[in-house]
Amino acid sequence: MTRLRFALLNAAHDDTDTKRNFRREVDADLVEFHATEGRLPDSFDFDGFLVTGSRSSVYWDEAWIQPLKDWAREAVDRGLPALGVCYGHQLLADVLGGTVEGMGAYEIGYREITHLDNTPLFAGIDEHFLSFTSHQDAVTELPPGATRTAENDYGVHGFQLGDSFGVQFHPEYDMETARLLTESKDLTDEKRAEVMGGITEENYARAQQAKLVFENFCDYVREVKDIPRAPARR
Repeated sequence: MTRLRFALLNAAHDDTDTKRNFRREVDADLVEFHATEGRLPDSFDFDGFLVTGSRSSVYWDEAWIQPLKDWAREAVDRGLPALGVCYGHQLLADVLGGTVEGMGAYEIGYREITHLDNTPLFAGIDEHFLSFTSHQDAVTELPPGATRTAENDYGVHGFQLGDSFGVQFHPEYDMETARLLTESKDLTDEKRAEVMGGITEENYARAQQAKLVFENFCDYVREVKDIPRAPARR
């Protein structure tokens, strides 16, 4: 039995919550690289890779962004399955030939999303599901050949192209992360109160289903790479 080994490309600038959340949700050995500090893998010896969220935009001129794009593009070309979350979703779309733009609006809070039942990533998830969101950029044009897999009134919330998957929402968030992020954002008092009021045990429980994307991604990688399932963690 073999345990999956993923590169975790951490694009968060303050990465404490990010590391905790992905370690909790992804049933694989995660080799972490702080992409914002210019730290990237020196090989492609992984079963797949993940790209996290970030407060940056993929089209910004920051020194660390282009090397991250270059590594991700080569990893995809070498056949590594990929899962991008929020910024990671946008970055994968960008390197695969799609377009990412500012929305002129900010989607934040627990929001309903619809998946289109056309990808293994959403197996076991209701057609209409809840997850926490936080973004002001969006994939406005999918990469050539990509399939839109999830959406809501703000636009694309998921896509698949080959073995690469992106989700705009944050299935990894816990309530602590959602509260801290909301407190840190430049929101009106009314908007902040609205979002904070939605961070409830009930909504968090409803959003648990969205976390299946991580299990489904791991299952997908095992299938395409013919990797036996490792014993469950105790």
